Amino acid sequence: MSVSDTPAVVKCPTCQQPVVWGEISPHRPFCSKRCQLIDLGEWANEEKAIPGAPDSSDDDLWSEGQAE
Repeated sequence: MSVSDTPAVVKCPTCQQPVVWGEISPHRPFCSKRCQLIDLGEWANEEKAIPGAPDSSDDDLWSEGQAE
């Protein structure tokens, strides 16, 4: 077995446990369905966000709805 045949091991973004990046880990990069759902809940609650400028197109829609 060569180095390239060895699957990568990453840390679960939620609990930091090692996760084998391969078919053996169906929830990768998470170690379990539980950690996957915790992460999803954090995004849904807007506890996590991708940095960037606010999207002004949402403001335009809000203003249009208020004008009616």
